[in-house]
Amino acid sequence: MSQTDGNNSALSGYRVLDLTVERGMLCSRLLADMGASVIRVEKPAGNVKQKQPCQPDNLGKRSVTLELEVERGQEVFRKLVGKTDIVVESYPPGHLKGLGLDYATLERINPRLVMASITDFGQDGPYRDYRSSDLVALALGGQVNICGEADMPPLKPFGNQAEYTACLMAAIGIMLALRERHASGRGQHLDISLQESVAATLDHVLVRYFYQQEIASRQGRLYWNNAYRVFPCRDGHILLSLFQQWQTLVEWLDDEGMAGDLTDEKWLDRDRRVEGLDHIVEVLERWTESHTVAELVEKGQSMRFPWAEIASIPRVAESPQLKERDFFIDLTDPESGKRFQYPGVPVKLNHSPWIASSSLPVAGKHNFEIYRGELGLSEEEVKTLMEEGVI
Repeated sequence: MSQTDGNNSALSGYRVLDLTVERGMLCSRLLADMGASVIRVEKPAGNVKQKQPCQPDNLGKRSVTLELEVERGQEVFRKLVGKTDIVVESYPPGHLKGLGLDYATLERINPRLVMASITDFGQDGPYRDYRSSDLVALALGGQVNICGEADMPPLKPFGNQAEYTACLMAAIGIMLALRERHASGRGQHLDISLQESVAATLDHVLVRYFYQQEIASRQGRLYWNNAYRVFPCRDGHILLSLFQQWQTLVEWLDDEGMAGDLTDEKWLDRDRRVEGLDHIVEVLERWTESHTVAELVEKGQSMRFPWAEIASIPRVAESPQLKERDFFIDLTDPESGKRFQYPGVPVKLNHSPWIASSSLPVAGKHNFEIYRGELGLSEEEVKTLMEEGVI
């Protein structure tokens, strides 16, 4: 096990080699946040086809350059593996085996090695070699089919949800493997599939299908069990609970002369409200459109309704709750010098802190520090590797 600078974070003392693209970067960034010493392995500058954009998911990592497609680079990588606890990679299935860097080979060098492979469909199966992307994984994992309005085509969820979910699963798996290693003394290989990660987060959808043979449908702004819906206001949108404290809600509308026939006793029956949901939504929508978001949220929360503003991105960035808890961190792009903020960590541990770094690495910045100072190569060996384009 490698040693870091002595902090008491949960993964302090562990060393990680990061061989990922966007598909897996967040996983190793999470490990870095939790105290691990993460070394990002990137292609030498002359071997990169285009300049890489600023990647905040590389926060807290150190960076070396190393060409894994050549034998000398593979030799150096195997030496690094001998001093490493964890490898995170996102190459297509079989690629590292072709380089002699698959887990079966690396565990002979370091039997305690934990290696996580994050791929689109996993290391085997009929889709193993499919051309894919985050959206393909979302589509084949079932997520796209349940997003959108009922009378419209399926809608892509925002962002790279499949990749980020797989990274979270990989980080959890790595920590479980490390825990098991303490007992057995051996590492193991983790096979993480984007498609499976998506399918695993479908919540009630697959449970309802397997247990009740019920196929979930797209419901747009309406929550799947009719408990909540998004409504328009004068200046934005609000999330309202539909049936909680029903009588109190109706009294509120009635005080403003906007309850319509919702005061009728027939609506006290929940089943009747479900049957007449379209009508209830129509009445509530007329009411919400006569108010601002703040008016409804402030009064609703004071009456213990679980209501919330549908916050715009600028509103999230200015959230007094997030600011009070120091959620955002300040970053500087090391190449452009541009300063900006970035989301921090969502978990606060009082004994073994999870702390987001504000340091972004430049590719190859730590070559001498790692190859000479930690791997023990001579100055002449490092110079030769540079001349040969290996690092």
